[in-house]
Amino acid sequence: MFYPAHASALEVKKNNTAQQVIQKDTSTRAPQQQLQQSWQVKELQQPVQILVDHWGVPHIYAKNQDDLFFAQGFNAARDRLFQLDLWRRRGLGQLSEVFGASFLEQDRAARLFLYRGDMHKEWAAYGQHAEQLSKRFVAGINAYVDYVHKNRDALPIEFKTLNYLPAHWLAEDVVRIRSHGLTRNLTSEITRAKFACDGNLSADEVRQRLSPTWITKVPEGLDPCLPDGILRQFTLATQNVEFDANTLRLSQTAGSSNDTLAQQTPLPTTDERQEGSNNWVIAPSKTSTGRAILANDPHRAYSAPSLRYIAHLSAPGLDVIGAGEPALPGISIGHNGTIAFGLTIMSIDQEDLYVYEINPANKMQYKYRGKWENFKKQVEVFQVKDRTALQSELLFTRHGPVIFQEANKNRAFAVRTGWLQAGMAPYFGSVDYMRAQNFSQFKKAMLHWGAPTENQVYADVKGNIGWVPGGLTPIRPNWDGLLPVPGDGRYEWAGFLSGDKLPSSYNPKNAWFASANEMNLPKSYPYRDRKLGFEWPYPARYQRIADVLSQDKKFSLEDSMQLQNDVLSLPAQRLTAILKTLKANDEVTQKALQVLLNWNHIESADSAAAALFQVWLTQTLAPAYKELMLDHLAIHVATMPDMTRMLDNLESMNGINVGNSGASYPTQFGNNPQQAKTARDTLLLNSLAAAYKKLELSQGMDNKNWRWGNLQKTLFAHPFSKMLDSTSRTQFDVGPLARGGSANTVNQSTYRLTDFIQLNGPSFRVVIDVGNWDNSRAVNAPGQSGDPSSPHYRDLAEQWAKGEYFPLLYSKPVVEKNTRQRFELVPLK
Repeated sequence: MFYPAHASALEVKKNNTAQQVIQKDTSTRAPQQQLQQSWQVKELQQPVQILVDHWGVPHIYAKNQDDLFFAQGFNAARDRLFQLDLWRRRGLGQLSEVFGASFLEQDRAARLFLYRGDMHKEWAAYGQHAEQLSKRFVAGINAYVDYVHKNRDALPIEFKTLNYLPAHWLAEDVVRIRSHGLTRNLTSEITRAKFACDGNLSADEVRQRLSPTWITKVPEGLDPCLPDGILRQFTLATQNVEFDANTLRLSQTAGSSNDTLAQQTPLPTTDERQEGSNNWVIAPSKTSTGRAILANDPHRAYSAPSLRYIAHLSAPGLDVIGAGEPALPGISIGHNGTIAFGLTIMSIDQEDLYVYEINPANKMQYKYRGKWENFKKQVEVFQVKDRTALQSELLFTRHGPVIFQEANKNRAFAVRTGWLQAGMAPYFGSVDYMRAQNFSQFKKAMLHWGAPTENQVYADVKGNIGWVPGGLTPIRPNWDGLLPVPGDGRYEWAGFLSGDKLPSSYNPKNAWFASANEMNLPKSYPYRDRKLGFEWPYPARYQRIADVLSQDKKFSLEDSMQLQNDVLSLPAQRLTAILKTLKANDEVTQKALQVLLNWNHIESADSAAAALFQVWLTQTLAPAYKELMLDHLAIHVATMPDMTRMLDNLESMNGINVGNSGASYPTQFGNNPQQAKTARDTLLLNSLAAAYKKLELSQGMDNKNWRWGNLQKTLFAHPFSKMLDSTSRTQFDVGPLARGGSANTVNQSTYRLTDFIQLNGPSFRVVIDVGNWDNSRAVNAPGQSGDPSSPHYRDLAEQWAKGEYFPLLYSKPVVEKNTRQRFELVPLK
């Protein structure tokens, strides 16, 4: 509930100014970027040179590191100012200040998840340079903000369209904002609780197989029947910002809450953005160059501008190049002239939902260890465009922010998450490890890495390679973290696992290491005592990478680039192997079988078979399988079922060896082997025929004209995307681009099940020739710039879609030869 900062409760009205804003001339384009420009700025000690190459990569040369990070901030603002300002406002809960009252609920939610701890402890967690370089980084951002305040012609078009000016930053903003980090299993806990509420907890394995093999149970004292909309505030706090043309507010689709603003901003019931990533390192003994090779392609949500930003930072004592996020100083993926590093997500569980009994006689108290304990209150003031300032009271328990209260059951719900601990600002820990000069220093820096939980791969100029996972890992002595738990004191974290207790690898015997988010804990690892996490993606991407890298050959950089763009589908191989044993019972099914059984399982954009396979897999087979396995409980699984479990179950009727899963055919298929096989065959053939008919309707009767890329497309959408008409939208959006691959190919693409628009994937790719740095390759789609009028806003999109790269230049003479723009920052005298 929100209140005027000086009075009583006030109803929040809709913001009706957006339509007037949209009617402004959004076709006005900024002047063509100058090839050479100089700025005089305060707080600079010596001149700084910024050379922007043909591909939009800024190479920043400073004479000291204070000036270097100042220039990094200034340059990030020069290229990505609206993205930076929106990131900051979203994270700090200050959207309604410039966009109006419709954003109040998201602002309130964001402030629930700000870091509110000891800032001295926070800065110390990242190493000795963290606070100073952050101060210099935001000073650079603020210098450019000052510049556009005084020179409105340089103001990005988004600010002109929305009629507001960018704000100044504090160094603390960089690390206090936590809600942009990747979340873990909180949503999964809620879904699993629904199965427990229905008395069939084991059925949740249809949705998510637990690995290593594990049987969970309902924690003692938990009523697993949870209210609808319980994660509304958490979802609001962690999602991106989009605008609606009529109300200038978030564009969302379903949900509910007990909050008074709930009806204004409904939310999606499920998150289809399955974040992933691939990386690998290859030792010199297995490369054609005789040097180590490192490859990384992190998979994140597609957007315009790109989430990642490539930069080169050079000053005495530091010379690092690669990608980071534009709102953060430093580089998180790349190399420093001695070592190279790249990351993927590792599924360590950092989140828990706590359930509390509220005192019926005092709603501001919850029960803890047999006594009533007061909620901690934090009154927040919200500045609102065209309105009186409002205030709202945030509640916290000893475990974390309260996200929901259930009045009819006297219950409250709070989130405990590792990423609200000191030192957990997502990706910020790279300011320490990017300086490492050997494996020992790199591993030491990773001991303190907090969030998100990562698999880091390493390679150096001496030919060493390695793997170092990192992430703050809660110790749960008496439960597994898979379901919510009572907040009454029985379920407490017993500290955190020391970073040196995580497994690692250095110069492995097989001369390569890879990770693709798969369950990669060694068999000897004592996971029962160290319950890191039990929810891991289907390992098809890793298996394909391992199959390739295990070949007896020397690998070139081109091989790694080809592997990053690989679209061979291992699930397709497994399912078509089953289809070979079946006989069609009608003409449609026979046509469908002919398409798939003559296929090489490569999901290229021009493949008809790939189109049929994906429509079958996600649109007809998976829903039918879930309904067969779960009956009325299928409503709890809005996403794809667990691929490992589904494929194992379908194969088991053929007597196919299903590896270590121990799967046998489920009783839902029948009470005896023949009955089960008949039911399985009927499921496969009927769903395949239904998929074929769907494609006939959407792509025509002749299957020779079908194309997977006609269905699956990548759209790099700007936050304005839903705010403009189709003509104006083309100025901001990039795409749609026809694309191949799927969620389970190395060239990963998770698409929206309703319309095949890709939601996430490898917008940034890098392949590093360790030691011959100028021979490294990279790409960042749709482009490096956040300015729609810039030639670098969309210039890399087509190149990226084709699997092409540009040279990631490092040595200054080569950079000079490939410079397109020159910028200079000079001290103001």
